[in-house]
Amino acid sequence: MPDLGQFLYILSIVAIPAIVAITFHEAAHGYAALKLGDDTALRLGRVSFNPIRHVDPFGTVLLPLILALTTGFVFGWAKPVPVNFNRLNNPRRDMVWVALAGPGVNIALALASALLLHVAGLMPDYFAEWFVANLQFSVLINVILAVFNMIPLPPLDGGRVAVGILPYPLARPLAQLERYGMLILIGVIFLLPFVAGQLGYPFSPISWLLGPPVEYIQTLIFQVTGLLPW
Repeated sequence: MPDLGQFLYILSIVAIPAIVAITFHEAAHGYAALKLGDDTALRLGRVSFNPIRHVDPFGTVLLPLILALTTGFVFGWAKPVPVNFNRLNNPRRDMVWVALAGPGVNIALALASALLLHVAGLMPDYFAEWFVANLQFSVLINVILAVFNMIPLPPLDGGRVAVGILPYPLARPLAQLERYGMLILIGVIFLLPFVAGQLGYPFSPISWLLGPPVEYIQTLIFQVTGLLPW
């Protein structure tokens, strides 16, 4: 078992990029909604870079901690940013832009983190290792957040994008899935792999779904920022 110092070192590498990624993601939704006509998030203090305003005690703290200690896999969520879509200038179109704002900011953060890796050589040796580890994890967690949230299932951002761009006959039943969306996700991420494992069949649909696009986008970011050859 690692000592306390090692645990805190690893925690700082994981927690700081994750908190920044989640906070910017949620604040981006509120800011986009504000610019497109709805100030609900602003009035409720959610257009903010203060992470405490976006923390869900169970989904952001307790559940990820329990999973990290028991399974090594981390899953959680922040408090959803309140948006009154009827107050947007063009509700159906602007819902898409509000939804895309979160993953878009995560990709921007991943790019910024990759660019900052170029200055690691200017840091003192005792700080450079921690600095590089933070930035590398920042690229990874931001790409994972962007890809995961673009799964086309409400209430995820990809689900709202799909509802906004699909024809009404397809958008309506998809929108009605929102009340069951988190249950479906939990079933796919945890229940199905558990049942399959008990039957002797390794099955991880979320890894199959996220793995290839996350790897591709990470590689592309490192190429665009000059860290990998084309």
